[in-house]
Amino acid sequence: MPPPSDIVKVAIEWPGAFPRLMEIDQKKPLSSIIKEVCDGWSISTHENYALQHADGSGFYITEKNRNEIKNGAILRLTSSPTLNAQQLHERIQSSSMDAKLEALKDLAKFSRDVTFAQEFINLDGISLLTQMVESGTERYQKLQKIMKPCFGEMLSFTLTAFVELMDHGIVSWDTFSVAFIKKIASFVNKSAMDVSILQRSLAILESMVLNSHDLYLKVAQEITIGQLIPHLQGTDQEIQTYTIAVINALFLKAPDDKRQEMANILAQKQLRSIILTHVIRAHGPINNEMAHQLYVLQVLTFNLLEDRMMTKMDPQDQAQRDIIFELRRIAFDVETEQNNIGGSIEKRKSMYTRDYKKLGFTNNVNPALDFTHTPPGMLALDNMLYFAKHHQDAYIRIVLENSSREDKHECPFGRSSIELTKMLCEILKVGELPSETCNDFHPMFFTHDRSFEEFFCICIQLLNKTWKEMRATSEDFNKVMQVVKEQIMRALTNKPSSLDQFKCRLQNLSYTEILKIRQSERMNQEDFQSRPILELKDKIQPEIIELIKQQRLNRLVEGTCFRKLNSRRRQDKFWYCRLSPNHKVLHYGDLEESPQGEVPHDSLQDKLPVADIKAIVTGKDCPHVKEKGALKQNKEVLELAFSIMYDSNCQLNFIAPDKHEYCIWTDGLNALLGKDMISDLTRNDLDTLLSMELKLRLLDLENIQIPDAPPPIPKEPSNYDFVYDCN
Repeated sequence: MPPPSDIVKVAIEWPGAFPRLMEIDQKKPLSSIIKEVCDGWSISTHENYALQHADGSGFYITEKNRNEIKNGAILRLTSSPTLNAQQLHERIQSSSMDAKLEALKDLAKFSRDVTFAQEFINLDGISLLTQMVESGTERYQKLQKIMKPCFGEMLSFTLTAFVELMDHGIVSWDTFSVAFIKKIASFVNKSAMDVSILQRSLAILESMVLNSHDLYLKVAQEITIGQLIPHLQGTDQEIQTYTIAVINALFLKAPDDKRQEMANILAQKQLRSIILTHVIRAHGPINNEMAHQLYVLQVLTFNLLEDRMMTKMDPQDQAQRDIIFELRRIAFDVETEQNNIGGSIEKRKSMYTRDYKKLGFTNNVNPALDFTHTPPGMLALDNMLYFAKHHQDAYIRIVLENSSREDKHECPFGRSSIELTKMLCEILKVGELPSETCNDFHPMFFTHDRSFEEFFCICIQLLNKTWKEMRATSEDFNKVMQVVKEQIMRALTNKPSSLDQFKCRLQNLSYTEILKIRQSERMNQEDFQSRPILELKDKIQPEIIELIKQQRLNRLVEGTCFRKLNSRRRQDKFWYCRLSPNHKVLHYGDLEESPQGEVPHDSLQDKLPVADIKAIVTGKDCPHVKEKGALKQNKEVLELAFSIMYDSNCQLNFIAPDKHEYCIWTDGLNALLGKDMISDLTRNDLDTLLSMELKLRLLDLENIQIPDAPPPIPKEPSNYDFVYDCN
């Protein structure tokens, strides 16, 4: 008879004694269990003790998290979080440098545990740490020459403990003094600073900016872009990542009227070219966190266009009308002609109307009306003027080429530019906040100071070329735009490293090539619609589904590293989850860093029997998404979130690293529960594998002899050592 579900069998350690095997009744108060453990070792003051996990995280066990204790867990009897916090609070104030250093090391380690953190914060521990940073560093700087390593380590562990304590969200960021901010900023502004101190100082500044408007104002006064730039010119990618994160935070929190000013400063300091040289084109791969920060910078840079994108043109504004006159002047070289114009106003209006029609505006009489729709608003006119001035030959060629045609196949430059600008804004999601999980940056946008305008110039020439290849008329305008969008999206898929490379890829994606791709995709769908093929398809589909199921389960056995997200920022904190080879248990646990390959089962301290899983929930139904509703949740996070529900009110929460891993895990978990795999990835894999299998079965078997009898069954192996022992 199996033991009751409320009984958990564990081992409990105590220094200097043999571990005890014990059954814990989850219905009993935790204090009673601790007293029972203490009595077993003749310890009288049980109220000064607590239980914590002996392996992995080492976190304290509380009434809130006690349900996470699994059968076979190893626990440790240790001093209570209250006592531990009091002792550390005293130890970090020791006059002995060595004792102080050891205490700070312990504090940095224990501060990851929210239970300990709460007790330490209750002792006003945050204030103590800030005082140590403000005044203590000055006191020890005098000794720095003779004990520099010790000083650096002390400051590093102090800042680490501070970051970990603040990460729990217990204390408001608004409580810190200007002196503390100045001190942290000074660590960043110094040219030669210990890497760990610099990294944590940058992380603190980023958190201050993101979590408090008042602190943003104070940090912005202490830190300049010029002081951050040198950190990007080094070779430490982690420091570069934190530096860009601070720049992004300052950019994101800057008031609208200051954002453009900051962008101008970034341009003056040549931030783009420095990032291109020292980060994107540096030796070695770009890690996920750096890719995310580059993506955020890309989004924030493009979002500067939102104001122009949402600004309507004022038909009465002469300065804005002059831009249209400039487009006409460049296209038709009418400057000398205007000086010699005579006759009536009507004649002049007629000439303007004729030229505006040649330029491809919808409103020939008053083209300013074409720019009264948002988006793209005035951004379209800005793009047209940039193209006319910086790519003048191409601009004149396109306008004159189409204005001289009389076969109704002319491509309207004005209308095309407006719709293309709107499309590019949609592709690049101009005006949307950056996702917290996305790392989809495009290197080519870091190769030019006016990358969006250059992007437009390449695409407007593509549009004109595609229009001619399609021999389109005005009735085909929307069809042409759909083809151009497909060409652009396909060219962006492989993330070209430069605008020239992007242009080359577009050259290879002509209208004829797009038709071939579409025809190939259509044939793959249409070839298999006859009745005999459909019957064969129905017959082999279960085999393919089983194959996909096995692949998903094998991937779960390999496991995946998941990133922990919280309100402060994307942390470099990880946890790993994998399925046992017998498909009966999920092993999971925290990691100190992202693993290079699979993580063994033995190193994952927590277990969840598959039999205990009640349901899988996704998206906005996940508890961790609901709990963090106050944070900036966005569409991408919702699409990657899923939770395993087990026992009564317990859950294991995930945010997948990407959509592919999300599909793998939700499919695999549904397969374990005997449910259908319904992800987009499963549908795509099923279509691909079915198509391949059908084609293989329908191949002409010319000159191939099919034996009447099946091949003989091979002999049994000499041993079965390769079989996984399920027991």
